[in-house]
Amino acid sequence: MDRALHPTDRIRQLTARLASEEDALATARALARRFAEKAALRDQERLLPYHELDALSQSGLLAITVPPEYGGIDVSNSVLAEVAAILSQADGSIGQIPQSHFYILEALRVDGTEEQKRFFFGRALAGDRFGNALSERGTKTVGHYNTRLTHDGIGYRLNGRKFYSTGVIFADWVTVFALDEADRLTMSFVQRGTDGIEIIDDWDGFGQRTTGSGTTVLDNVYVQADAVVLHHKGFERPTTIGSVGQIIHAGIDLGIARAAFAETIDFVKTRSRPWTDSGVDKASDDPLTIAKVGELAIRIEAATALVERAGLKVDIAQIDTNEENVIAATLAVAAAKVLTSEIAIEAANTLFELAGTASTGTGLNLDRHWRNARTHTLHDPVRWKYHVVGNYHLNGTIPPRSGAL
Repeated sequence: MDRALHPTDRIRQLTARLASEEDALATARALARRFAEKAALRDQERLLPYHELDALSQSGLLAITVPPEYGGIDVSNSVLAEVAAILSQADGSIGQIPQSHFYILEALRVDGTEEQKRFFFGRALAGDRFGNALSERGTKTVGHYNTRLTHDGIGYRLNGRKFYSTGVIFADWVTVFALDEADRLTMSFVQRGTDGIEIIDDWDGFGQRTTGSGTTVLDNVYVQADAVVLHHKGFERPTTIGSVGQIIHAGIDLGIARAAFAETIDFVKTRSRPWTDSGVDKASDDPLTIAKVGELAIRIEAATALVERAGLKVDIAQIDTNEENVIAATLAVAAAKVLTSEIAIEAANTLFELAGTASTGTGLNLDRHWRNARTHTLHDPVRWKYHVVGNYHLNGTIPPRSGAL
């Protein structure tokens, strides 16, 4: 990768280099405490977390999946998911923003050239953020694309329009997924500010309100040949690209569930009144409330364990990438994503059921947990994960190779 051809004019404070998984988890917890302080206000007023994202970049967390041979520590996938959960418990939007970043780094690891890996892993180590320009409207399915990459001399041109470009507003590099002239899926790295890129802050979802998931317009954007990865190759053979992307999504849901559960505990203990017929003086002594809290705690613990187990299977598949290991990872991650999706919504619903009418006050903004859970869990339909798992066990049907599994 020719560094002279890829200027990086963004000036950032020195980025930390984390030395271990323990460092990564401790750093995530420290940032989470800071991010949680104004999370409700940011959501309520839709204040985009620019300063928080800069802190995330400087922390070194955005480089934790870089392989050791390129200067990183390559944390296990269970730790990666736990980092996502820790950040998401503090602020669901901030927890989601790096998901695409890590998916992109995994796709680079699997199918990038050595020069591409050296350069872009180096940028991750320097704290650069990679945002996605993936989803489109008006196509036959969410897996189809109209955006095109066409030859122009020794390079290429990109033309298209992307919606739900999570994190692209905060990105140093816009990573564009487009079909080439042979209808093959490609992944192009384009530096933010390149001529022809327009990023529109028009995300108006009722949840995950500050993810920066706006529209990206690509008008004859020039791309250098050495900045294009043949992303289709990652789905023509068994790989862990989809599993890595999905286990991070599971971590996000797990974090949102933990946030809702923590709010429930606090509100019931400090503000809720017991029901008239309960026969107790404090809401926290209500036996039905106690049982429901216990049920939630157990399910969150089970979800955590399932994410950890899925992470181990993804680790195995990354080390020994064969069909058997990749299928095992895919099925385990699908199971984890199902459970975390369901517990996130259940925990957010139960918050209001147990906390009572007072918890619905708009000034508290506790509804952000339900809105975040409901919005984020729409990414990849859980009903199809049930189908994939069941179809494999019943009919031996190999799971589809895609970024959604």
